[in-house]
Amino acid sequence: MKLIAGVDEAGRGPIAGPVVAAAVILPEGCTIEGVRDSKKISEKRREILYGQILDVGTSVGVGIVHEDDIEELNILQATHKAMRLALGRLLPQPEEALIDGRGLPDQVVKNKGIIDGDDKVHAISAASIIAKVSRDRIMRKYDLIFPEYGFAKHKGYGTAEHLFNLRNHLACPIHRKGFRPVGNHMPSLSHLKENRLLGKWGERLAARELIRKGYTVLEMNYSAAPYGEIDVVASENDTVVFIEVKSAAQETLGGPEDQMNDSKLAKLFNAMNIYLSNNDSVSESRFDLMTIRFGKERPKVKHYKNCLD
Repeated sequence: MKLIAGVDEAGRGPIAGPVVAAAVILPEGCTIEGVRDSKKISEKRREILYGQILDVGTSVGVGIVHEDDIEELNILQATHKAMRLALGRLLPQPEEALIDGRGLPDQVVKNKGIIDGDDKVHAISAASIIAKVSRDRIMRKYDLIFPEYGFAKHKGYGTAEHLFNLRNHLACPIHRKGFRPVGNHMPSLSHLKENRLLGKWGERLAARELIRKGYTVLEMNYSAAPYGEIDVVASENDTVVFIEVKSAAQETLGGPEDQMNDSKLAKLFNAMNIYLSNNDSVSESRFDLMTIRFGKERPKVKHYKNCLD
């Protein structure tokens, strides 16, 4: 049997968030009822079909290219990169790939483009669903971090609501700076300092980094009176992770030992216990520190794990 992969992407048009590609190999002769171009299926139905494709597919690969890489590459090259990543994650590797739209240049796997392929080729339709659902899930996760933009609803597309929120709140870290009109609404470092937003931006950058690493963000700025708040609560597999975020516009923030004192640690330990008690958690837990250094270039994020050990 010749292994043929269908490939499609989601997220070329939005002004925020990543571009995601998927590659799907289906068993020969396999037809999944309801699979068609993802844009013609409801969100609820796509979620159901997503699970069915994973169940019956010979192999499924997903490639994600984030917004900062989109800025460096441009959206076309970023889309190609996402497709290459998706194809590279297939096991076994296909002998040929059929790609929605145009073919993929400089790719080891033999491939060809098919215009409107997501309506014509079943494997491409399946890939369109995997890509769309994967990206929508990411944008729903971002909605918890950036609730004022409505990402769970519009998924980063330039709707009237999104543009209104962009003008009112300025851009956030997942907006694509090179896309109109985002570039006109980027907050400067001086704006963040003057409006005491540096700490908030740092916490959001830390949460974004955690999502990129595969964590699930559970809470932002969790209040645990009278011990203050926990900047980010996340989960990594079966471990609940409590994260303190330190942000500064300076050359160095030092290591974790420079950021915490005994009084702060005691309050954090009590706050962590309040969260675990309120959520009936029996999971393992740990405390991490993340530092964010702002400067002329892209903010630098460092992640120190298990700081209470």
